[in-house]
Amino acid sequence: MQEERGNNVPVLLHHGFGPIYDENSDILILGSFPSVKSREQNFYYGHPQNRFWKVIAAVKRTDVPVTVQEKAEFLHRNHIALYDVVESCVIIGSSDASIRDVTVTDLRPILACGNIGNKIFTNGGKAYDLYMKYTYPALGISATRLPSTSPANAAFSLEKLIEQWTDIINSVF
Repeated sequence: MQEERGNNVPVLLHHGFGPIYDENSDILILGSFPSVKSREQNFYYGHPQNRFWKVIAAVKRTDVPVTVQEKAEFLHRNHIALYDVVESCVIIGSSDASIRDVTVTDLRPILACGNIGNKIFTNGGKAYDLYMKYTYPALGISATRLPSTSPANAAFSLEKLIEQWTDIINSVF
């Protein structure tokens, strides 16, 4: 990963850490690209205000994992694969709106390993748009858009996110 030069300067970055999945993965949740905080932690949804871990724990009716190890174990235990649509891009800070010069993630190894089939979800609109633009044409598998857990998605309260995620994910099973 290239050194970041500040939050307002476009920088070419590589993802920096791999997907979480195994042969028992039943669903795949895709973000767009890791935030600055996630890149610092080398793990997904590292910003303390991002509600991903609270939402997914509520969907699965379990305690919220705290450490990176607990989060990885949670994903494996609940048969959830997690990655991002973008492997590298030019981005300013954590701004999804600034993403350009995209290199897409090759999802085929993840899909070949588990039982995911067509149970692919995106965390938010930007991940969905990127998936449909770059990945759908190559794979032919559509994704289901979930409301973003980002703190920038102020239109959704935590309770509303939990309700929507639960309804959407459960409708696929």
